[in-house]
Amino acid sequence: MTCSELMFFDAMPCMLPLYELLRAKLDERCPDITAKTGKTQISLRCRYVFAAVSLPWRKVRGWPKEYLLVSFGLPFRLDSPRIAASTEPYPGRFTHHVLLTQPSDLDRLLLDWLESAYRFAMEK
Repeated sequence: MTCSELMFFDAMPCMLPLYELLRAKLDERCPDITAKTGKTQISLRCRYVFAAVSLPWRKVRGWPKEYLLVSFGLPFRLDSPRIAASTEPYPGRFTHHVLLTQPSDLDRLLLDWLESAYRFAMEK
């Protein structure tokens, strides 16, 4: 993990262990992941960005106060109560957003979705 990734969590250090767990699980499944830290998100890349992690930057009614927002792209819309929001920014590309608040949120289903997003990005 880079210094910039660690510094990203200065505003909400309680979410760092959850991010570390996410990265460890993704590194097991998806080789050659790199992270680029920006002001509002950490972009996870293979050839292209396949997922992003961000912290809450505004209050959303019904969402917890502290969480990691994991966003990822797929060629189809997922229909699941786990999806907090989804959009189709352009035809054939659906961006999904999932809230993580605890380690049990990093289950096989979410990791399968992220691995599918990784493969989708590799096919571009």
